[in-house]
Amino acid sequence: MTISAMTRSGLLAGALLVATSLAPTSGNSQETKSAIFAGGCFWCVESDFDEIDGVVETVSGYIGGTLENPGYREVSAGGTGHYEAVKITYDPAKVTYDALLTAFWHSVDPTDAGGQFCDRGESYLTAIFATDEAQLEKAEATKAEIAKDLGADIATPVLKAPTFYPAEDYHQDYYTKNPVRYKYYRYSCGRNARIKDLWGDKAFLGIKDQMG
Repeated sequence: MTISAMTRSGLLAGALLVATSLAPTSGNSQETKSAIFAGGCFWCVESDFDEIDGVVETVSGYIGGTLENPGYREVSAGGTGHYEAVKITYDPAKVTYDALLTAFWHSVDPTDAGGQFCDRGESYLTAIFATDEAQLEKAEATKAEIAKDLGADIATPVLKAPTFYPAEDYHQDYYTKNPVRYKYYRYSCGRNARIKDLWGDKAFLGIKDQMG
């Protein structure tokens, strides 16, 4: 599946719009920080955030449920309360948490209370898991801004982060290990199409995922 020059131009413009908000902080910090986002399929969230300069690592996993050390079968079957989520390690000297929030909101459909795109059910719901009070306040503030921008109720909760459990190895970097299957899944699930329809020029899609 190829993408037209016009569509690619539009998506790149959207990505660049988000990139302008990825303003680096001053100084050279050796410390990294973490952000945790649930945005539907964690393969796609990983792929999107790996494109951002300043993101050091992304790890797919499970968070927010009642079962300790959950596995994919238990979570996908439902009833555990876990979300599929991605823990993002980033360098605050290169990218701010505010910038990551901007990228997150514009890479999901935060109005969907039943899942994301073709994936339905509790494990595919969106959420922001704040690791400290500062993140909690920033996430709540941006949620209010997004509600105003869209003129709609936002289904994405902002929560304090409980224990994050890494997913099985085969889920990590799935988009690089299985690129054909991943791209077909993403296209057939309608993720990019819905994001473009909802956000227009503000849509944030990783460069690798600009198809369909």
